[in-house]
Amino acid sequence: MRPNIIIFNPDEMRADSLGHLGNPAAHTPFLDKIAETDAVSFRNAFCQNPVCVPSRCSFTTGLYPHVKGHRTMAHLLQEGEETIFSELKDSGYYVWMNARNDLIAAQCDGALERHASEIFYGGNVPKAKGPVDGERKPGSVDFRAMYGGKLGLDEQGKNYSGDDEDLDAAITMIRNKPNDRPLCLFLGMCYPHPPYQVEEPYFSMIDRKNMRKRILADASEGKADIMEGIRKNQRLQEYTEEEWTELRAVYLGMVAKIDEQFGRLCDALKEAGEYDRSAIFFFSDHGDFTGDYGIAEKAQNTFEDCLTNVPFLIKPPKGYEVDPGVSDSLVELVDFYATAMDMAKVTPCHTQYGKTLKEVLKDRTCQVREFVTCEGGRNADEIHCDEFHANGPQGTSPYSPYYARHVSQTDADAHAKGFMVRTKRHKLVLRVNGKDEFYDLVRDPDELHNAIADAAYAADIRDLERKFRMWLMRTADIVPYRYDKRFSEKMVWSRVKLLVPPEYEEEIRERIRAGENMFLLIQECQQRFGGNQKTGK
Repeated sequence: MRPNIIIFNPDEMRADSLGHLGNPAAHTPFLDKIAETDAVSFRNAFCQNPVCVPSRCSFTTGLYPHVKGHRTMAHLLQEGEETIFSELKDSGYYVWMNARNDLIAAQCDGALERHASEIFYGGNVPKAKGPVDGERKPGSVDFRAMYGGKLGLDEQGKNYSGDDEDLDAAITMIRNKPNDRPLCLFLGMCYPHPPYQVEEPYFSMIDRKNMRKRILADASEGKADIMEGIRKNQRLQEYTEEEWTELRAVYLGMVAKIDEQFGRLCDALKEAGEYDRSAIFFFSDHGDFTGDYGIAEKAQNTFEDCLTNVPFLIKPPKGYEVDPGVSDSLVELVDFYATAMDMAKVTPCHTQYGKTLKEVLKDRTCQVREFVTCEGGRNADEIHCDEFHANGPQGTSPYSPYYARHVSQTDADAHAKGFMVRTKRHKLVLRVNGKDEFYDLVRDPDELHNAIADAAYAADIRDLERKFRMWLMRTADIVPYRYDKRFSEKMVWSRVKLLVPPEYEEEIRERIRAGENMFLLIQECQQRFGGNQKTGK
């Protein structure tokens, strides 16, 4: 029987929030253990867009965001576009997902249901308790930083959120999966997306003394204009380093809860006897600034590692060779699509750009890619999120914590399209407007000093430009695997009808309906009936 495909997808989780990837303050015991015993964890995994909708449209299709224009928050997958979910469903999988829809255009009636056998919509539990110190007032520095702090607990000593409800529903699905079909389960979580807030015991799990140093904004040179716009609008310069440390610790507390929830899901698979039969994928759609460069949350067209480098772990099903531990191979989230489809033994219905990771799962020293890419931003006349309106961002109130970023996105030059090409040593960012960027990631791992004009790197920059140019040409568009007819039945009949005697008309029409090649059919009719051509009167 084909393996279950289990996908656990936290939102806005940085790769460096994991203990086994070197964060001394992280509390991720389950993820650390599974990476040691059962799974491969990819240190150098990168998303294809630093915000959720384009990233999800990419990793569920194996296509880069630019291929079909899914580059913004405003353009989701449309009717007729396939995903790994619809393809697995069509191949016999029972597809369960929660209704975290950052993927399918909601105005297309029934389109989401096309991709799933069952959708859990949730919303059946009371709203969880808010911050114990009260909600932050609009305009306050904590509000602008999206910081909520410690969350309250209910009478049962829990803070039962929508994520918890969705997790319990997924566990119920695992315990009651159909016996005659493999299961594809997609669980999209909200955590650790801001606001930065979490309950006990996760709040106190993080030792503030072990926190890494923050990447300071005032040390950066030649960074993207959008970053300066967000810094100006968020106005977080008054935050003390102690306050930033607390915010970052709470973010890691949210990650600790994700770790515990993922452990519960895997335990449910074991209890149901499905763990060994499952290919399990854990990865995030993109990262989060979390105070680095003086910014909270994210930006849509900058490509710092804190936004683009994401956790990515794969536990293959029993029967596959696996070399557990950390791989330093460069991989992309489109490789999830290729690997899952390969393990499910389903042929994609369209060209896709992912690479199956089965070989590196067998041997962590294998290298999959020479470079990885990411892209974001928009053309001046395109809508991205809620940033366009005569009097300010449409749908974004000044009392929204997203207002600072959305206001910054109204600057079309600052929010312009950009592309990242990254090797293990170098990173090049090219933009249609504004500053290009180049970083030596060995000498400058925090990406503080833009060396785009440094003559010492001219040859390296040209090499990455060549790689980018060839990559863009190869991936600029796709030709569907579907064969389209050039000629309708009426067109073909019009070309042969004067050649075909009445007694053969039904035979030839039937062959036309069956899709025979028009030119071969004309040739045959000329040879068979050429001497009996009708007048056409």
